[in-house]
Amino acid sequence: MKIASLYSGGKDSAYALFWALNQGWDVRYLVNVASKNKESYMFHIPNVELTDLVSESTGIEMVKVITKGEKEKEILDLQKNLEKLDIDGIVSGALASEYQRARIDHICEEIGIKSFAPLWHKDQELILRDTSKFFDFRMVSVAAYGLDKKWLGKRIDETNIEELLKIMEKYQINKAFEGGEAETFVFDAPFFEKKIEVLDYEIIWDGVSGSYNVKDAELVSKK
Repeated sequence: MKIASLYSGGKDSAYALFWALNQGWDVRYLVNVASKNKESYMFHIPNVELTDLVSESTGIEMVKVITKGEKEKEILDLQKNLEKLDIDGIVSGALASEYQRARIDHICEEIGIKSFAPLWHKDQELILRDTSKFFDFRMVSVAAYGLDKKWLGKRIDETNIEELLKIMEKYQINKAFEGGEAETFVFDAPFFEKKIEVLDYEIIWDGVSGSYNVKDAELVSKK
């Protein structure tokens, strides 16, 4: 099956891609939507330019979709680009957002291809734990009470995941960050030939929310 993977760089889209590759499917494209709207209803924004390194590391062609990020119109921008591809379906990291899932499914119906969302309504804590084991993913933005500056740029792994889960429980933070409480980016995964190494970054913090912005990075050997 010829597949395009909607790839933002975050942990959920990476997990969905990992799943598709494990099916033995022919993943021909990574489709990344670069929205000019920081408050996009559909698409992940932080460090999106690093997805070019993911394409290089995986050997999967990157398709960039540039959109102004206007509600509903950004979906049409995605559809126009998908229509040009020779694919049988797309895989996405949609997990709990009915808004996101419905629009992706609608695009697929319009084009006549299949929509796969392997994480849909799966246990959010389990996915968080699994991704922390399989991937080097880090928080690249936080915007929730309980998540302070120290989490920016931090890799989530066995050393801190229990602390993170306690904070989520205490402050009722969605474990999939569906409310925009945080964003993540995957710097290494089993399907990467090389990992992404950060050479320069800046942390922006306004007292209640902030971001970890990578200014320079490169691919390096995993050895």
